[in-house]
Amino acid sequence: MEERQLVLDAMSDRAPEWDATQSRILDAADALIGRRGVNGVTIAELARRAGHSRPTIYRSWNDADDVVRSALLRRVAVILAQFPTHATSRHGLVDDVLRFSTLFRADDVYGRLLADEPEAFTRYTLQRVGSSQRLILSWLATAIGAAQQGGSVRHGDPDEIAVMLLLIAQSAVLSHGTVSELLSEESWERELRAALDGLLRP
Repeated sequence: MEERQLVLDAMSDRAPEWDATQSRILDAADALIGRRGVNGVTIAELARRAGHSRPTIYRSWNDADDVVRSALLRRVAVILAQFPTHATSRHGLVDDVLRFSTLFRADDVYGRLLADEPEAFTRYTLQRVGSSQRLILSWLATAIGAAQQGGSVRHGDPDEIAVMLLLIAQSAVLSHGTVSELLSEESWERELRAALDGLLRP
């Protein structure tokens, strides 16, 4: 896949399809993030670990930061692949968001960022709407639209409701460790469920 196509896909609401070479480079990025954090991801180290030259990496990405963003996008795509069908009711949608949050926190790369590099997590996921967020928003908006047709979710623009749904869930996930002494896991999930359900209820 050429760099232009990677850029176009990253701006859309779908994940790019990475070829074998790009996948090896992204595998190397995952390993580096897991061991050293995002600041440990360099083009030189990616090339060494992936067994490819630096020019090969630069054919698909502008710099190490671009590789990190693609690696994070791929992790989100893998999680979303565990939801082969969209929820068609409010309760099903809330269940899916909570399950996604659990899988997200348990992910090797995102879990490491949340636990050890919250500032990096914020930079890559909260400071701007990137390709990972657009992929999640597309998933949420589709499910919201289906649930609206069934009458279990209030009227409104599914894309706009999806943004607020993502903000609530994302903030809860980011703050989970901070409030762990105040809220048990069961209580955290119960209160997040109530917040999501309240946003969607007709």
